[in-house]
Amino acid sequence: MVRIAMVAGEASSDQLAAHLIGALQKHLPDAQFYGIGGPKMQREGFDSLWPAETLAVRGYAEVLRHYRTISRMRRQLLRRLLQDKPDVFIGVDGSDFNLWLEKRLKAAGIATIHFVSPSIWAWRRNRMHKIVRSVNHILALYPFEPELYRGTGVKCSYVGHPLADLIPLQIDQRAVRELLGVAPDRPVIALLPGSRQAELHFMAETFIETAMLLLERHPRLQFLVPLVSRETRQQFETALWNLKADEMPFTLMFGHAADAVAASDAVLVASGTATLETALVGRPMVIAYKMSPWSWRLMRHMGYLPWVGLPNILAGRFVVPEFLQDDATPENLAQALGNLLVDRQAGAAISRVFDGIHRLLRQDTAQKAADAVLPYLQKA
Repeated sequence: MVRIAMVAGEASSDQLAAHLIGALQKHLPDAQFYGIGGPKMQREGFDSLWPAETLAVRGYAEVLRHYRTISRMRRQLLRRLLQDKPDVFIGVDGSDFNLWLEKRLKAAGIATIHFVSPSIWAWRRNRMHKIVRSVNHILALYPFEPELYRGTGVKCSYVGHPLADLIPLQIDQRAVRELLGVAPDRPVIALLPGSRQAELHFMAETFIETAMLLLERHPRLQFLVPLVSRETRQQFETALWNLKADEMPFTLMFGHAADAVAASDAVLVASGTATLETALVGRPMVIAYKMSPWSWRLMRHMGYLPWVGLPNILAGRFVVPEFLQDDATPENLAQALGNLLVDRQAGAAISRVFDGIHRLLRQDTAQKAADAVLPYLQKA
């Protein structure tokens, strides 16, 4: 039996890995998949030995608080994989956790594949030597990444992004609004404050205060707020209560972020994969991000690009505004979102740029990734 070990600790990684598992199962229906993974992977038959939520922390301060637990889990997993060697190991994103594992597994003769290139094009470029020692093959989501690995000895395949395959090129806003019970002529803003509790801790109140300012200027506004878990929903509801905003026109949703975005006229979104999803749906956005002051002081000097949002990175220019840390004030965010509500021509121009990005990333990612993995399993 072919045995494939995987680690995917983030919600976005869980989705990537689940699609890959599904594609590989078409060729290897009896393959065993195990390691650390989330609910979408488990629905594909993945055996998760530890809860993936343990790895879903972000920022130096947050990682340090959970370091002992994460480090112990990683050592235990390494011992198990070295004792009972899989045919291949696939680390899905999570480079700090997975590259450590991959280096030791590669040294033991286990083929290692890293799905999602570490963002060496954006920050911490000195990681390249670590990647070379740790990885046999990189599966890259973005078309400019393979060139970065030329001459390094690491094979890199551009496979596109699965969200571009899943999200239609054209979405009927009126039909989505009808599904959600939103009036067709009412202005709507989607608020996506993040998928992690740490993100809600730093951004929930800022997003709500932004909505309060916008409502003063646009009284008919409705806000759609998709949240990924009971915990993050409770955090957002607590912030509404603290700000005495619980009577405002907020519609809280469990998941369905793509529907909330599709129904909206503009989106306020925390930096991360959700910015790409918003771009693929084709809606203009404002990007915001806040973290602990200590994490921000450490990370702000490590970047190489003038952008942090994936839509801007892929476009190679500022297509949408970004407000980070101290600049992410309710006043700045409300002004930028208000501009998008008023200037529909600017919003349409942004959507045209997003359409080009969508077509570029639409590559049948799961099958391309499976095609890159299968030769290692055939060798095994």
